[in-house]
Amino acid sequence: MSTIESHLSNQRKFLGHPVGLYVLFMTEMWERFSYYGMRAILVLYLVAETAADNPGLGWANDSAIALYGWYTMFVYVASIPGGIIADKLLGQRKSVFVGGMLLVAGHSILAVEQMWAFYLGLVLIVMGVGMLKPNISTMVGGLYPKNQQNKRDMGFYIFYMGINLGAATSALIVGYIGENIGWHYGFGLAGIGMALGQLIYWWGQKYIRHVGNLVEDTRPDQDRDNLFLKIFKQRNAFIGLLLMVLAGVYIWYMVDWQYGALVIGLAFAVGFGIVVYNDGNKVEKDRILVTYLSFLIIIVFWGAFEQAGGLMNVYAAQKTNLAFGSFMVPASWFQSVNAIFILTFATIVGSIWIWWKNRHKESSSLFKMAIGVIIMGWGFFFMSLASKEVGYDAAGEIIKKSGMQWLVLAYLFHTLGELCTSPVALSFITKLAPDRWMAFMMGAYFAATGLGNKVAGVLGESASEFGEFAIFTGIAIFCTIFGLLVIAMLKPLKRLTHGAEDLQIEVDASGELAASLETQEA
Repeated sequence: MSTIESHLSNQRKFLGHPVGLYVLFMTEMWERFSYYGMRAILVLYLVAETAADNPGLGWANDSAIALYGWYTMFVYVASIPGGIIADKLLGQRKSVFVGGMLLVAGHSILAVEQMWAFYLGLVLIVMGVGMLKPNISTMVGGLYPKNQQNKRDMGFYIFYMGINLGAATSALIVGYIGENIGWHYGFGLAGIGMALGQLIYWWGQKYIRHVGNLVEDTRPDQDRDNLFLKIFKQRNAFIGLLLMVLAGVYIWYMVDWQYGALVIGLAFAVGFGIVVYNDGNKVEKDRILVTYLSFLIIIVFWGAFEQAGGLMNVYAAQKTNLAFGSFMVPASWFQSVNAIFILTFATIVGSIWIWWKNRHKESSSLFKMAIGVIIMGWGFFFMSLASKEVGYDAAGEIIKKSGMQWLVLAYLFHTLGELCTSPVALSFITKLAPDRWMAFMMGAYFAATGLGNKVAGVLGESASEFGEFAIFTGIAIFCTIFGLLVIAMLKPLKRLTHGAEDLQIEVDASGELAASLETQEA
């Protein structure tokens, strides 16, 4: 038994899971408290009138949603360099610590009422999430031997509950303080939450020292060249980079320079991705390929789901009747509904999938993710009904608002869809990615999430032109069709995993398979 396997077998456990899981649970809970607390009030702060009692920046809805889309995209796209730094320089455990320090600084600076502080804070948060988010998720997978797939999946569901415990409480607390006391007090409270998470992570190092360390690459030097230079040495990687750059230049001059610059930047991510693919043997290449294909599902899912922080957040504030008796519900509180539902249903959904698998039904990760996209899409049908309930006078002013129940029902379906997709996708990557590229692959996953966030921003902006009913209904129909197409392609996609979800598969240097049927620990 190797040293790593020995550590995994002997690590201290609580309720059947490694104690390190709960350290990462608490760290991520406070990191998400800070992120979602800030997210709950960001757009509302941008659109709040400058002459109000709690003045904001007075931006137009489409401009605020556009900034939200760019910001949330860069938050997750930064996971690619964050993953590369972890894989090649620091290891995941140290990268999480660095990311936490950047987040404490970023959220704290947002408490300063100056525009330079606002933009600097956003930049630091982007850098911090890029370093922390992919690496802490990868460390969760590293706590479990690869032959304990069900245990690992349940570990990710528990970890996911930590994410949403932080999200639920932050939207309620930070949202209320931001809307009713002061936006910058809310931003500052998010910074305090991140500082608590950093202290917990520092305290819990003794339980996670055996995971997230820099993986030594023992292959010959010629196989370990500089990753950046490899893009230009490998023909298919260079061609991929070149095609993306040319597309970016075209978009820069013919469409919009911002999107052109984005495509040019992503060209290097494509080049890195091809280099990583080339680095594998036959089985690893197939698994990397199916992982890349699964990122398309992630982009579609989050492109629809992330209407929550943008379009649906503005809709709640401007077109929803928020009166609950004599109490006016803060619009930002609806950002907690999804998280509260996740805390309610996470273990239930996880247990249902285990029950379903034990009945020998289709239960692959790709199937769960496709079902999640469909269920989440159906939630937008409730928003379509809500948009038809809003009434306008001849001047276009709102005279009747929709009921809160439509938002609650939409978030319920979004939550059930998310529980079938997001924690499953995190676990899926840790099963398929080679250890030497684990953080990069997790970073690429979060980059796909970031692109989905940008798609969400573009869709939210277009609502002012096409109307909410068309956007909500279109999202619901598209997600349903897309999910059904993934299910139709399930068999060839599953073949590319080479049984990674069924048992531990070890691949030697020549690419031959050896099944390791180790005794599963209780």
